[in-house]
Amino acid sequence: MSQELPLMRKATAVWLVENTSLTFAQIAKFCGLHELEVQGIADGDVASGIIGQSPILSGQLTYEEIRRCEQDQKAILLINQNVSSSIKTVIKRSKYTPIARRQDKPDGISYLLKYYPDISNNQIKKLVGTTDKMIESIRNRQHWNMKNIKPRDVVLLGLCSQSQFNDVISQIKSSQDKANDDVIETTNRNEKKKKNTKKNEN
Repeated sequence: MSQELPLMRKATAVWLVENTSLTFAQIAKFCGLHELEVQGIADGDVASGIIGQSPILSGQLTYEEIRRCEQDQKAILLINQNVSSSIKTVIKRSKYTPIARRQDKPDGISYLLKYYPDISNNQIKKLVGTTDKMIESIRNRQHWNMKNIKPRDVVLLGLCSQSQFNDVISQIKSSQDKANDDVIETTNRNEKKKKNTKKNEN
């Protein structure tokens, strides 16, 4: 039996991309879209004119269900089968606070590239939940909205936790230290060779 799909699938996908830290695969499966379509939404190439529709306000998803899947990337979002009765309770619930907003991601990426130039694309994707295309467009200053992108702290933006950020920065520092050690070792080896060469000549 195929999974029931939400109303206004693309509008729902837009909202989930803008307001949650769900993976593209999770959003794609829930909305019945291809994962590349969801990546396109994140990049601004797909559904750029569509306003996001909250599946929480429509009663199709609960805040708890979204949180469950945010904490487990392998989990599958399940649509609320009893939509009509849940709408009343959803309205009473406090407003869902966005964990990650699409408009903040370019600023976060710009911040990481500016202050941590040695950071890898994979590390940025781990922190921000973005795509290689988005990262490269900002790195090369070819993003369509480049003039409005300003470097802003990824932790303050809520794109990742302080501990996640610290872990990545530690990885970068370790790589830099190893690279410096390799340079020093190579330099010392070359100096030693030069000294041995001079001794042999004498």
